[in-house]
Amino acid sequence: MKEEKTITYIDGYNLYFGLKDKGWKRYYWLNLQALAQNLLKPDQVLIHTKYFTTRVSNPPSKVKRQSTYIEALETLSDFSIYFGHYRPNIKTCPKCNYIHSVPKEKMTDVNIAVELLTDAFENKFDTAILISADSDLVGMIKSILRLFPLKRIIVVFPPDRYSVALNTVASASFIIGRKKLAKSVFPDNVKKADGFVLTRPMRWY
Repeated sequence: MKEEKTITYIDGYNLYFGLKDKGWKRYYWLNLQALAQNLLKPDQVLIHTKYFTTRVSNPPSKVKRQSTYIEALETLSDFSIYFGHYRPNIKTCPKCNYIHSVPKEKMTDVNIAVELLTDAFENKFDTAILISADSDLVGMIKSILRLFPLKRIIVVFPPDRYSVALNTVASASFIIGRKKLAKSVFPDNVKKADGFVLTRPMRWY
């Protein structure tokens, strides 16, 4: 049986808020490479995992937790991280006219689309696993499957997330189950190449 070259693309923003809305903070300390591996079928081989996220800027405690997690992810092999950014979104209260700024995450969907399209054109995968419920990615999926009818894009929905539009255009789709998450958590301590030990944030238990 021919092995299917597989690359996994993870929408970090979507995954995080799916876990948060589900109340599953114990799974924040996820080894995303292990998760990608645990989602594979027997005839699939994982070539690479690509993680798309945005660095938070406040509060300091949250910045520290995210930085620790990103450092843990950087210890993984065949794993890449792509950063978007937050842009101020000005809103006005309709009752009191108070103007305030709400940060809005930008670029993640664009970065995912660019990487997926590039990898498809360069024939780096037979099957792509996309962990997201962002319907903005529908057009990209339709284009890839039209241009490369032998390739497959499997959409994996984060907990508490779903998109009818994505489900309709994907080659197949399913929701990440709790067992897959539980099997994919980093150990409490992760050692970096320089010997420094990263410790799981206490608030993530």
